[in-house]
Amino acid sequence: MMEKSSKFLSLSGLSGIVAGVAAIAGAAFAYCYLLRDPSQTDYSQMQEMLILLADALIVLLISIGFGIYFSRKNAKQNKQKLFNSVTKRAIYNLALPLVAGGLFSLIFLLKGNIGMVASATLLFYGMALINASKYTFEEIHYLGITEIVLGLLAATFMYKGILFWTIGFGFCHIFYGLAMYVKYDKKGK
Repeated sequence: MMEKSSKFLSLSGLSGIVAGVAAIAGAAFAYCYLLRDPSQTDYSQMQEMLILLADALIVLLISIGFGIYFSRKNAKQNKQKLFNSVTKRAIYNLALPLVAGGLFSLIFLLKGNIGMVASATLLFYGMALINASKYTFEEIHYLGITEIVLGLLAATFMYKGILFWTIGFGFCHIFYGLAMYVKYDKKGK
């Protein structure tokens, strides 16, 4: 009972799976887009950057949308309110490093240092997860550590950033989502 009042426990493993699949699809689009023959289009470098940003934004919106949908569904099944003081604290602790990382990455993009974007997004996302993990499941903390390690690897192997981004945002989310679904969602049914 004490844990229910101090932790956000409506987070669904299915939202992690959907986020992972969306990230892999977005990364596949970006990878294929980057591999195409640039002479076949009249896009400027700025237009190309905007297309890739739109791709990332679509992945983010799909992930957030399904995260809210599945969390709302879990909260309803458990007869809990989705948005309470604990949820607000979790969101605040997640959003603060996430927004800072997003702005930091945008600065890299605007300065033409595209190679550091994958690393920065993974690092800040990992820090955001660790920061928010005290208000939700313990597994979120370990997912955050994994994202930080992948972010450091992406910085080390800079031109393999999309690979580490796909592993971190894609496969790690799917693995985490499946584990959470089996451990918490399925058990509650």
